[in-house]
Amino acid sequence: MTNTLLQAVTGRRFLVSAWPWRGFAYCATTAVASGVLWLLFAVPLAPLFSAVVVLWSGQTGGYLIVAAGLGLVGVGMLALLGPRLALSMARAERWRLRLVGDVSLPPGRRGNLYTDPATWRAVAYTVLLGVGGPMWLGVLGVIGLLALSTPISVEYRISVMDSPAGIVGRAVGGLLLIPVLFYLIALFGGVHAALARLLLVPEPSEELVEVARSRTRMAHAFDAERLRIERDLHDIAQQRLVALTMQIGVARLDLPPSSPAAAAMASAHEQAKTLMAELRDLIRGISPRALRDLGLQAAVEELAAASSLEVHVDIASSRFLAEAESVAYAAISEALANTAKHAATTTEVTVTVRRKADRLLVEVRDGGGGGADPARGSGLTGLADRAAAAGGRLLLSSPAGGPTILRVELPCVS
Repeated sequence: MTNTLLQAVTGRRFLVSAWPWRGFAYCATTAVASGVLWLLFAVPLAPLFSAVVVLWSGQTGGYLIVAAGLGLVGVGMLALLGPRLALSMARAERWRLRLVGDVSLPPGRRGNLYTDPATWRAVAYTVLLGVGGPMWLGVLGVIGLLALSTPISVEYRISVMDSPAGIVGRAVGGLLLIPVLFYLIALFGGVHAALARLLLVPEPSEELVEVARSRTRMAHAFDAERLRIERDLHDIAQQRLVALTMQIGVARLDLPPSSPAAAAMASAHEQAKTLMAELRDLIRGISPRALRDLGLQAAVEELAAASSLEVHVDIASSRFLAEAESVAYAAISEALANTAKHAATTTEVTVTVRRKADRLLVEVRDGGGGGADPARGSGLTGLADRAAAAGGRLLLSSPAGGPTILRVELPCVS
């Protein structure tokens, strides 16, 4: 997908797209911004320039004192006004970057003006805009003048009865300069925008990166604890319940069928078997063995077979990353449960899972009446948190009248 001007240059349909004109608009506004920058900095730079002129004149004595005073005034004004002007130009540039590509706006400056790294990144960009901008704009201006002067040159050659070959050659050369100009505008403007984006839209701070890592560690710890609980329930609680059920069944054989104790023991036996079935379902919901042993497709097909809905499963048979499979299964299970509970107007659900590049795309669609709201329950909110902790995201579309579409996108790099 083309997201920036620099990426668009390599596209086959560049000249017939909107990118050349967006690049032209960016170059034009760069010229305006550069001119405004020099006007704004003319005030603090004027004393410094005057000091240089005084020193260049070769005078001594009082002139040196005047030059030093002018230099101190200029440096003081630059120190006082420079960072603030640079931050203002940086805000304007972040707005202009929308012309040449998608850009996320970072939070504003934090902390002291002179100690915040954002201030000095803005100062570095101001130097780029004030020095580098006029240089590449000048090159483009010369090429543009050559392209625009072609009609005048051709008209002159015709008026002086030049040869047809010379006239055609100049006309063709001028026409070829136009697409070359557009490509150069995109190239120079794209490089300038990339440098601006590098300076003004930095990567997340170390604190935010550490928060994301901490959240991932918590998700992994949760998964490990969930597996431990599943093993304890399966290996300890379920086995003891099975043994208790068998003992109750054996005890029933020693009681007369018509005695009150036999009736009570039979009721206890049925309750134990019901509890064992519920415990088995609970264990399956915590960590389905089919998911661990056979993969997402087998686990979802088992889930669909146990559902009261008509579930159409379309999942690639290959295995995916274990963490992605776990979150995907939880999302599908929650979606099917919500559909069975709330979607009274439909009995059909379609589950689609595809791997696209390094992403696992999970989609659950039903034809119900819509109106699903994550705020009315914690299930979808919890799933969104799990997806975010795994580096993915959860999307929900449920307009009034339906359909309801739950989509989960997860990283799946093995």
